[in-house]
Amino acid sequence: MKTIRCMMDHLYWADERILNALEESKTKNKELLKLVRHVAVAERVWLSRLQGKGTAQYTLWEETEDLNAIRTMFEENAEQYRVYIEGLEESVLDKMIDYANQSGVPFRTSIRGILLQVLLHGQYHRGQINRALRIESAEPAQVDYITFARL
Repeated sequence: MKTIRCMMDHLYWADERILNALEESKTKNKELLKLVRHVAVAERVWLSRLQGKGTAQYTLWEETEDLNAIRTMFEENAEQYRVYIEGLEESVLDKMIDYANQSGVPFRTSIRGILLQVLLHGQYHRGQINRALRIESAEPAQVDYITFARL
């Protein structure tokens, strides 16, 4: 649990840094904004599954120009994940969760597997976002774990 908590703290920190970099860049790149929104919505979807809630109301790939709404979603996600993680015991990490993906296909994954998906999915897409910022000659966000660990 200590590692999961630490990695989740990194996720909240990295999400914030990516949002700050996007705001500073003043990008209007619709694909880039769609990608960062996708990360926020995916975090929300996985949390809903962990909580035993449905996810049909969420659209993973949708255009937006509202970075403030994305920031709000990331902040709400962080708050809700903190509450969820705080109440989580190591003994339940291997408990299986039944859920359906956004296409309605049923799956079964452990709580541990879902949390690792959230952590790795965000890191993967933050790398893509940083690459797109570089292409636009904007300053990418430093989101490496070691940078976080040195704080």
